[in-house]
Amino acid sequence: MSELPEATVTRRKDLTDDSMRLWLAPDVPFSFKPGQYCTIGLENIERAYSIVSAPHEPELELFIELVPEGPLTTKLWNLHEGDKVSIRPRAKGIFVMDQKYTNHFMVATVTGVVPFVSIVRSYFHRGEEGHHFYILQGASYQDEFAYDEELGGLASSNPDTMTYIPTVSRPNEDRNDGWTGITGRVNLLVEEYLDEFSLSPDSTLVYACGHPGMIEDVKARLTPKGFKVTEERFWKQ
Repeated sequence: MSELPEATVTRRKDLTDDSMRLWLAPDVPFSFKPGQYCTIGLENIERAYSIVSAPHEPELELFIELVPEGPLTTKLWNLHEGDKVSIRPRAKGIFVMDQKYTNHFMVATVTGVVPFVSIVRSYFHRGEEGHHFYILQGASYQDEFAYDEELGGLASSNPDTMTYIPTVSRPNEDRNDGWTGITGRVNLLVEEYLDEFSLSPDSTLVYACGHPGMIEDVKARLTPKGFKVTEERFWKQ
C-alpha cells in the first residue's frame, strides 16, 4: 500500500471508551460529495468510513467506533497527532442528497448519523433553501450522540429547515441518568414522526443509515406505505 497517498492525523477526540472523532489532512487534494465515504488503511488493512466533514472544510473528519476484534479499528485506536494512514485518492458512494425531494427524513443509529452531518453542514454553508431535514438518531446511551449539540443547535436556529430527534433505547440504565429526551428504538418511532410532521411519500425521501437490522425494519415499515427508502449499511469492522 506504500504507493497510495497518505493522510496525517491532525486531531483526535475520544468520546467514550469505544468511540472517537478523528481529523485527517490528506497529502493530496481530496474531493467528495456530502454523504460519500473515504477508504483509509494501516498495515495493508483498509476499510471505508463515511465522512463527517463537508467539502468546504480543510480536514476530513471521521466518527469511528472501536470493534474489539476489528482488524483495522484496533490499529486506529493507537493513532496520535502526526501519525499517518493511507487513503484512497477518490471518495465513493451514492448516499447523497436527492434535491428533488422537499423533505429529507433521515434515520440513523450512532455512527450512521455521519453522512447526514456532512449533508446538513454543506447545505447550510451554501445557504440553500427550500428543503427540510428531519434527523432521527438512535443510540443505546446518551454519550453516543457525538453531534447532538451541533445538530440540536442547527435545529433551534433553523426550525423551518431542520429537526433533530435523538432517542435512547436503554433509558433505565445508569449510563443514561439524567436523560429527559425521547426513548425507544429509533426504527419504532419512524411512523409516529412521519405522521406528526404530516410527511407524504411524494415529497419525502427516507434515508436509513447504520445498523442493518434497523434499516431492514424501517424498510419493512415504510415501503408498504409508499415511501422510497435509500440506505447505507454500517458493518462492524
